[in-house]
This record gives sequence, structure tokens and C-alpha cells, in this order.
Amino acid sequence: MSNQAQREQMTKGAGFIAALDQSGGSTPKALALYGVDAAQYGSEEEMFDEIQQMRARIILANDFTREKVIGAILFERTLGEEIDGRQVAEYMWSERGVVPFLKIDKGLEDQINGVQMMKPIPGLADTLAKAAPLGVFGTKERSVIHEANAEGIAAVVAQQFEVGRTVLGAGMVPIIEPEVNIHSESKAEAEEILKAELLKNLDALGEGQDVMLKLTLPSKANLFAEVAAHPRVLRVVALSGGYSTDEACALLDQNDNMIASFSRALAEGLSKQMSDDDFNAALGSNIDKIYRASV
Repeated sequence: MSNQAQREQMTKGAGFIAALDQSGGSTPKALALYGVDAAQYGSEEEMFDEIQQMRARIILANDFTREKVIGAILFERTLGEEIDGRQVAEYMWSERGVVPFLKIDKGLEDQINGVQMMKPIPGLADTLAKAAPLGVFGTKERSVIHEANAEGIAAVVAQQFEVGRTVLGAGMVPIIEPEVNIHSESKAEAEEILKAELLKNLDALGEGQDVMLKLTLPSKANLFAEVAAHPRVLRVVALSGGYSTDEACALLDQNDNMIASFSRALAEGLSKQMSDDDFNAALGSNIDKIYRASV
């Protein structure tokens, strides 16, 4: 499995990164939107089975190929699942041409200094050692910024880069994700502080320590242009953060140096009850919309 081909695709490929990394906390909500009520599964095991069926249906859809979807972020549990008798990450890259990433964070700490840091990630080295041979190119790790608090934002970014260095040490590329809450009253100000912290930490990386960034669509268009142009940055992707597909795509259109990495917006309007034809048509329409905004 060629890491170089994957790298080439992540650097230059036209399209977006699909976020299929719903975890324990976000799965019930994602399933509810997909038309699967909590009463329809009796255990966590059954819940994860339902979401895996949804993910497999997306991955197998006609339009889920490298033509428009250049990468996809998976939940750790998904690595052990199979599609057509092959492990999901391997199937995705070899059959669909989509580069696999792995969500590695274990959720968020309580809010301090206007931010939520990542919880500790036990066994990270083992997780990375297992993921790399499966053809996983990189990781994704998320924290959240709620207020323009300089001390809090500096702490979030420092923690992100510390985890990022561990990922780089395992021969993989981290997607660093310090999300800014779209409902924050000091969103624009928080983004200015975030930009300065990102540039400071990027400058401290050595040759070959290349990262990707996943950022909230900024209040000021093209705010992150300088970040995207940094020699240590392979790509900057945008999260939808609760915006609808149309809103997220309209905002993304204003930022010519970002591509999408949407989850809710990707699955918007899909339901388990749909026929395969209807499902493929609805997903195809979402993929097309997000692709056009990304390119």
C-alpha cells in the first residue's frame, strides 16, 4: 500500500475528506438523524452494528470514490470491521481510492479557560502501531475552543502539537483539529488568537514533520491562508461544525485555501429506510455539493 500515493492524493487531490468517525458519544445522534431510533437497538454492541451498516452503505455508494472523496476519517472500532470480507481501511483505499485516517482522541475534558482539552489517550503508541500496517495514512484529534481566551487557546494548540509529534513519530500524518464553537460570541477574536498559535507551533516543526489541520470555517474569509501556505502544512480542511450542508458549502466557497471535511453535512437527508437508489442519489447530491465547494 503506497504511502507516497496517499500523500500525493492528500496534497494535490481535488475533492474533500469525509468524516465517518462518529464515536460512542455522537453515534446515537447520528443514528437518530439516519432514522434509527434508540429503541431499535438494545445494547452498545447493536448500536455500533447499526452505525457500521450506515458507514458501509456510504462507502459502497456509487459516488464514494477518489473522484470526489480523497480521504475519510474512521472511528477506531471501524478498523476491525470488514466490507466484502476485507478490512475497512484496506478496502477503502484499494477499491475506492479513498485515503483512510483514524480518529484517535478519547473525547473532551470539562471546560477550563474557555476551552476543552483532549482527554488522555491511553495506548496511543499501540493504536498507531496497529493502524499503520492497515494502510491508515494519518489520524485526527479534536479539541474545542469556546471563548477568545489566549491562555486556553495556547494550551489547546500545544496539546494538539504534542499528540501530533507522537503521530509523526509513528510515520503517520496528524490532522490537528482545534475546533472553534460556531456559536461562540467571541468566535472571530478566538480565530485570530488561534491563527497566531498555529503559526508559532508550525514554525517549531522540523523538516519532514508535515501535518494537516482541520479548522472551523472562519468568520473572516481566508483568515487561514497563511496557515495553509506554511511549508509544514499538507492541507487545511474545514469542519461543518453544526452548519447545514448549504451554509457550510457557501462559507467554504469564500475560503479558497480550504477543502471540506464534513460529517453531518455529508449524511444530511440520508435514512435507513431509503431504497438503495434513493440513498445513492441523495448521498451523491451531498457529495457533489461538498466537492464543488471544495474545488
